[in-house]
Amino acid sequence: MEDTDRDLLPEGLEDRLPRSAAVAARATRAAIDVLESHGYDRVQPPSIEFEKSLASRMEGVQPRRMFRFVDPASLRTLALRSDITPQVGRIAATSLAGAARPLRLCYAGQVVTIKGDGLDPTRERLQLGAELIGSDSVAAAAEQVAIAIETLAAAGARGVSVDFTLPDLVDTLAEKALPLPADRIEAVRRELDAKDAGGLVAAGGEAYLPLLTAIGPFDTAIERLAAIDAGGALASRIAGLREIAARVSGLARVTLDPSERHGFEYQSWFGFTIYAEGVSGVLGRGGTYRILTKHAGQDEAATGFSLYPDPLIDALAAIEPPRDTLFLPLGHDVAAAARLRAIGWRTVAALGEGDDARALGCTHRLSGSEAIAL
Repeated sequence: MEDTDRDLLPEGLEDRLPRSAAVAARATRAAIDVLESHGYDRVQPPSIEFEKSLASRMEGVQPRRMFRFVDPASLRTLALRSDITPQVGRIAATSLAGAARPLRLCYAGQVVTIKGDGLDPTRERLQLGAELIGSDSVAAAAEQVAIAIETLAAAGARGVSVDFTLPDLVDTLAEKALPLPADRIEAVRRELDAKDAGGLVAAGGEAYLPLLTAIGPFDTAIERLAAIDAGGALASRIAGLREIAARVSGLARVTLDPSERHGFEYQSWFGFTIYAEGVSGVLGRGGTYRILTKHAGQDEAATGFSLYPDPLIDALAAIEPPRDTLFLPLGHDVAAAARLRAIGWRTVAALGEGDDARALGCTHRLSGSEAIAL
């Protein structure tokens, strides 16, 4: 029996073939260029860290999603990163602790999880994004949403839409406006997130039912949320959402789902999800959060976003036209070939008499000093 195991990849992992890899590189470069143009400096943390460092930098980080193993050198548990954001938080809290705030950092790299998310089996994906550390103000959030839209558009997305949420909505209302016993808060959060009216009533959250109507196009949904705001508990958040929406007006379609919680494990008062036309699923998330430190009371506010553009890259690669490629026959004019490469031509040089220009994917052939279409 032929042994084919050496040719298999584990479930949820795949190769990027030439066309897709080229699109991924171009999209990543375009995204980073946008972020750098807005003053975000790129950092490159390692793929592996101590598990404790990755898991303790922010609330809500889930170690069980990480591949973990023992370091032979230190005999401590290491983890393969499943999210770059906590690593950027570590850099900000250590190596760049003395840097002026707000601190703007960006990144791009691969992340890996033990299993895929829901029906998506993918376990390795590209993550790129930005973190604005030292502020979780409305102005910081508005900057992040606007830059996330611009970054995704530069990567090739069209018809971008953004959905706003308030991750701490239930906690805020439960304090006073719509009181809840502590042991019911998590159940009410869960049923609101699931949009299950019956489950919400059963969980003791009947007073929260009107929130299920404040969903949809931003202008309509924010008015409904304002109309049901109990005692003005959400007044500052509603004002903030309006300001952020005004900042990105015309850049993207904006919607509101104030009780959405999925994917917002460590965000605080504001969160957003980003989508694009023709690409299924979520392309990124962002919002406000806090970077935890060793000393109580010294946690640092931050605002950021992460994009996961693999579905966009796949969609773009599927329609990517073949790139013009110039075949260089044996004995070709080396200076002419160098001149053509300098102005953007891609060349493939013959290594033997039997090399076939068309079979090698070439669209043109060098004749003398000119490119001739095949």
